[in-house]
Amino acid sequence: MCGRRLERSLAFWTLVFIRIVTGLAGEGRSVWKKDPHFSLVSETQMFLYDTFPKEFLWGVGTGAFQVEGGWKKDGKGFSVWDRFIHSELRDADSTDASSDSYTLLDKDMAALDFLGVTFYQFSISWSRLFPTGVVAAPNEKGLQYYNTLIDSLLYRNIDPMVTLYHWDLPLMLQEEYGGWKNESVIDIFNDYATFCFQTFGDRVKYWITIHNPYLVAWHGYGTGIHAPGERGKITTVYSVGHNLIKAHAKVWHNYKNHFQPYQKGMISIVLGSHWIEPNKSEDALDISKCQQSMERVLGWFAKPIHGDGDYPEELKNELLFLPRFTEDEKNYIKGTADFFAFSFGPNNFKPPNTLPKMGQNLSLNLREVLNWIKLEYNNPRILIAENGWFTDSHVKTDDTTAIYMMKNFINKVLQAIKHDNIDVFGYTAWSLLDGFEWQHAYNIRRGLFYVDFKSDKKERIPKSSALYYKQIIQENGFFPTESTLSLQAQFSCDFSWGITESVLKAESMASSPQFCDSSLYLWNITGDGLLHKVKGVKLKTRPPQCTDFVSIKKQLDLLEKMKVTHYRFALDWSLILPNGDLSVVNRQVLRYYRCVISEVLKLSVQSMVTLYYPTHAYLGLPGPLLQTGGWLNRSTAYAFQDYAALCFRELGDLVKLWITINEPNRLSDVYNRSSNDTYRAAHNLLIAHAMAWKTYDEQYRSFQHGKVSLSLHSDWAEPANPYFESHLKAANRFLQFEIGWFADPIFKTGDYPAAMREYISLKTRKGLSYSSLPSFTSEEKQLIKGAADFYALNHFTTRFVIHEPQNGSQYESDRDIQFLQDITCLSSPSRLAVVPWGVRKVLRWIKKTYGDIDIYITANGIDDQSLDNDELRNYYLGKYVQEVLKAYYIDKVKIKGYYAFKLTEEKLKPRFGFFTSDSRGKPSIKSYNNLISNNGFPADYSVCNPSNQEKQCSFCLFISQKKPLIFFACCLFSTLILLLTITVFHKRKRRKRFKAKSIQRICLSF
Repeated sequence: MCGRRLERSLAFWTLVFIRIVTGLAGEGRSVWKKDPHFSLVSETQMFLYDTFPKEFLWGVGTGAFQVEGGWKKDGKGFSVWDRFIHSELRDADSTDASSDSYTLLDKDMAALDFLGVTFYQFSISWSRLFPTGVVAAPNEKGLQYYNTLIDSLLYRNIDPMVTLYHWDLPLMLQEEYGGWKNESVIDIFNDYATFCFQTFGDRVKYWITIHNPYLVAWHGYGTGIHAPGERGKITTVYSVGHNLIKAHAKVWHNYKNHFQPYQKGMISIVLGSHWIEPNKSEDALDISKCQQSMERVLGWFAKPIHGDGDYPEELKNELLFLPRFTEDEKNYIKGTADFFAFSFGPNNFKPPNTLPKMGQNLSLNLREVLNWIKLEYNNPRILIAENGWFTDSHVKTDDTTAIYMMKNFINKVLQAIKHDNIDVFGYTAWSLLDGFEWQHAYNIRRGLFYVDFKSDKKERIPKSSALYYKQIIQENGFFPTESTLSLQAQFSCDFSWGITESVLKAESMASSPQFCDSSLYLWNITGDGLLHKVKGVKLKTRPPQCTDFVSIKKQLDLLEKMKVTHYRFALDWSLILPNGDLSVVNRQVLRYYRCVISEVLKLSVQSMVTLYYPTHAYLGLPGPLLQTGGWLNRSTAYAFQDYAALCFRELGDLVKLWITINEPNRLSDVYNRSSNDTYRAAHNLLIAHAMAWKTYDEQYRSFQHGKVSLSLHSDWAEPANPYFESHLKAANRFLQFEIGWFADPIFKTGDYPAAMREYISLKTRKGLSYSSLPSFTSEEKQLIKGAADFYALNHFTTRFVIHEPQNGSQYESDRDIQFLQDITCLSSPSRLAVVPWGVRKVLRWIKKTYGDIDIYITANGIDDQSLDNDELRNYYLGKYVQEVLKAYYIDKVKIKGYYAFKLTEEKLKPRFGFFTSDSRGKPSIKSYNNLISNNGFPADYSVCNPSNQEKQCSFCLFISQKKPLIFFACCLFSTLILLLTITVFHKRKRRKRFKAKSIQRICLSF
């Protein structure tokens, strides 16, 4: 009995293991069933820095009709596409305007040499070899061209991969036979293939029979957007597909039986497809629709060839007119491919209205579709036979978008190989050259090399994507440009670990007034639910306390859980000075803020106080100042100086770190009527900050001993395209306009960056803008220069920057930049890219640009949608703090503190908070606690001995969290002691009385 159970168990787990490793045919739908433990920050889901297998094949491809040109040269016959261009695409030039590979073969070879590929996938123009399509005496010029092409490739150690049919059917076969609608074309195609095998097979080891038959059938004979342009019945479409499958199978058997034994080559068919994701991954109906969508496109051809020899069952059940294979035909067709050649490119997604989306979502996730193929067709060997993207026709060599698409696609292939054990043995980038792009004619470009079709020489000029693909081939994968090794070290023992909050809304009165109101109240005595004062009764009161404010109690509780040493929050200027000047000072609000600071100090937490914290939604100015123009009016700067002096005087004895203004370099979204408004507002903000700093420096620093600065939004800028100097200049220009705009006057020259001023002036001279930067007087320069005690930066992400010339008098237009989203980067719901090395780069840049100054990172964080498992925030914290540590320890940047952003999230806004709006903590709190208690990433020992601190803090935290219980226990214990004392006292008293009576009796007896 036990033996049978053991055998059954062993068989079951063997089956599970085989399914995991190889996949079982027909299991493709399991791809959409998401793992409940799926994690975006898992190493298996992140961009993978690794190499491909040593024997991996790197190639590039073209189609004959797209690049050869010479459509009626040297005896070439007409194809269906030659007629289609002149009848249906009349706006398009003929293919004579193409890359002209037929006469410029040497230039194609030079392009291949440049890339360093191991194979070249090209197609033979059927009508160039046999003008009528029927095999007879071949066209000698055409034959000579293909022999020269193959020999030239072999001379360069590049394997030719030859496609027999890439859509350019000889016109005569269409006119006399009806093209692929007629089964007779199957034998004619086989004769043509036989000639190719006989003529070229001794030198060709990889053959493709037909390229993407789905598009031939669906668009050639259905939608009519491809040649021959027939808009036939749906039955015709599937009849054509039926014949294409049979034609492929016949050619495959022909090669297997007559040529492969001695030529030793391999042969397959390229099948193309889209990919689709369910609206809801947990919805079985949505998953079924996705499966149906894939079966209607890829499964239509893949299941007969790579599966059981027949069409998908759902397709047969739904399409009663679908042609049927006999049992002999099924056996004949089944397995007629030596590898799975797969096409995944824009042609498989366009036009989107022709795809069977089934109400689900199109996706470009190449890794997922490879997994589907693995599970659906029993883990075949796979060649990516076509992959790439497109650009608009006006794009020449700066095809930056294509780089990121290529990066994404190829890395997905690498992930599939390394993480999913999918047997992908080669990759074909599409295409080598710009050329004719089918229904799009010359309106888009797909080449790695740019070709000016109107030029005589038609030089092959490498685009950025060619340079990038060459690098991938040389490295056989991806190597990180920045160090990814973790550093084990700690920050200084006095390092500030903080948490940032935005504006604290002060309570106008204490939430617990019963301690300061001497009246006695009765509630609901008349059933009205109100409090009624009892006349003539007075109770004892006590002075008001800071903990009477409920919001302060909540903040203290949250801060205790964070274990931080510093708390950054902002005051509300409009609440403290509602009139904008000192005529009315809200002392209650000032008292509230003082209470926050003093109560936080009792937790051994220092406050970093921000005086002014504007946002896009709330400018934060007192009403009267807004009415007089806000920051466009210089008087606002003087009002700010008075406000700052008040805060320094009232709160400065408790505050050692001040921020005057948070992110003044982001106010362009508010003052955006014109660039001159933006620059004028910024000018006044700088003056306001400098006057506030000077006030503190002259009047308060000597006895308060604090430091003052302003916080600048300081995201790093990386050139989106590393191969173009214009992108590098654009990234530097972004830093000057974003950071240098405010930092240069304060930390460097007392004036705006020269590069910024010169660039704006250049655009103005050219008539592209009417912008003008304001000028500082010599007194203002002296006032501003050096008006900060440290550099405070808010950093959240890295921006990938493109040079994009723009006209108009707007701040954004003056910069001439555009941002690009790197789709390979992990990103947040608000599309913030997680690029940890960016923070280290910006810290080094600040040190290099502004000297060896003290730096505080006053805000760093990311939004995470999850409430109970904010793993993205956990990942972000660990990686960014690690890079900050590298800047501190390796680059010797004087980083004094790190403040995570932010304490609590706000309703209806991106979830940046460690706590929800109702004060529920998230798991990332513990991660941040560990960073703080370890003071970084220590090795085996700690310089600051954090273990003792951790024990002490843990004990303190226990005490603070269990205050009510401890108080009750103390009361109970005191009561017990008191009762015990009274009991002992009475017992002793009774004994004394008993002794006294006993003595008295003895005396009486005597």
